[in-house]
Amino acid sequence: MTVTTAAVPWYRTITPEQWRVLLAAKFGWMLDAMDFMLYAMAIGQLRTYFGFDDATAGMLGTVTLVMSGLGGVIFGYVADRLGRARALMATIVFFSVASLGAATSQSVLQLLLWRALLGIGMGGEWASGAVLISETWPPQHRNKAISIMQSGWAIGYITAALMAALILGTGKPEAWRWLFVVGVLPAFFTLWIRRNVREPEAWVARGAAAARVANPFKVIFGRALLARTLLIILLGASVQFAYWGIFFWLPAFLARPVAQGGAGMGVVGSLGWIIPVQIGAYLGYLTFGFIADRLGRRRTFILFMLSAAVLVPIYGQMARSPLILMLLGPVLGYFGHGYFSMFGSFIAELFPTAVRATGQGTSYNIGRMAGAVAPFTIGAIATVPGIGIGLALGVTSAFFLLAAVLIFTLPDRSGQALEA
Repeated sequence: MTVTTAAVPWYRTITPEQWRVLLAAKFGWMLDAMDFMLYAMAIGQLRTYFGFDDATAGMLGTVTLVMSGLGGVIFGYVADRLGRARALMATIVFFSVASLGAATSQSVLQLLLWRALLGIGMGGEWASGAVLISETWPPQHRNKAISIMQSGWAIGYITAALMAALILGTGKPEAWRWLFVVGVLPAFFTLWIRRNVREPEAWVARGAAAARVANPFKVIFGRALLARTLLIILLGASVQFAYWGIFFWLPAFLARPVAQGGAGMGVVGSLGWIIPVQIGAYLGYLTFGFIADRLGRRRTFILFMLSAAVLVPIYGQMARSPLILMLLGPVLGYFGHGYFSMFGSFIAELFPTAVRATGQGTSYNIGRMAGAVAPFTIGAIATVPGIGIGLALGVTSAFFLLAAVLIFTLPDRSGQALEA
C-alpha cells in the first residue's frame, strides 16, 4: 500500500521571521517610492511656483537619482559593516526627514539640496532591503520574495498619486509643501522594524570575515570581480535610463495639452490615469519571480525587455483618449516595471557575503547614477520644437533592447545557495 503526501504549498514553508523580513523590505521600498514620486506628481505646481522649465525639472529629478546612486554605495558599505536591518532603518529615516525638509524650500537651490539628500536615503534603502531578503529567504524562493518586495514600489507610486490628487487638487499655490510634509510619515515605520526584524544569520556568521575586509571596494573592483561589477553597472544603467526616461515624465506627459506633445488629461485627470499603469506595474513586479521560476530568469527578463521596447513608442503616440489609456496603460505598467524584480536576487548571488551589500549597492546604484541622466535628457529633447514629451519617450526603447543583450554577459545562479 502506497501513501502519497500532498505537496506543501511553498508559502507554508516560509517561517514567520522570513515573512517579517519581507514585510519590512517591501514596506520600506513602498514608502521610498512614495516619497520619491511626490516630486514627479508636483512638477506642474513647482514649475509655476518657482518659474523653471522642463529642463530644470528634469535636472532636479536627475540630481535625486544620481544621489540615490551615492546612497546605495554608502549604505551598502554600512550594511556590510553594521548590519542589513540597521542600514534599512537608517535609510528610511534619512529620506523621510529629507522630504519634510523639501517642504520648507524657498528657492530652487534649496529644493535641489533636499531632494539630493532624499536620493541618498532612497538608494540605500533598496540595497539594504534586497540583501536582507536574499540572505534570509530559501534559495528556491528568492525570486518570489524579491518580486513581492519590488511590488511595493507600485503601491508607493499609487499612494503618491492619491495624495497628490487630494492635496494638489485644492488648487492652493503652496499645496506642494503639504504634499512633501506627508513624506515624513515613513520614519515611524522604523519603530516596527527595530522590534521585529533581526540581522540575517549569514551576515552574523560572516561578521568577523567582513570586518577583516578593510576595503570592500578594492574587492569588488579587484581582478577577480572587476568585469562582473562593470557589467552589472552597464546593465543597471540601461534599464534605469529606460525606466526613468518614461516614468519620471509620465505624469507630466499625461497632464500636458496635446498641442504641447502631451495627452491632454490635465493635472487631476492625469493622476487618475497613472493608477491603472501602476496596477499593471504591481502585477508585473509580483509575477516576474513566479514566471522566472517556470521559464528561467534570463528568458523572462528578455521577454519583458522586448515587450517594453515595443510598447513605449506606441503609448507615447497613441495615448490621446481614455480608451487607449485604459487598454495600454496597465500593459505598459506591467512590462515597463516588472523586470526590476530580477535585480535584488540576481546581483546578490554574484558577490560573497563579506562584500555582498557593498557589491550590490555599488554596482546597481552606479548604474542608476549613469541612467539618472534620463529625466534631464528626455526633458531637453522634449523642448525641441516639433518633438514634445510623447515622441521623446520613444528614445528609451533602444536602452531596453541593449539590456536584453547585456543579460547574456552575466552568469545566472538562480536557486543556488549564496556564496559564503
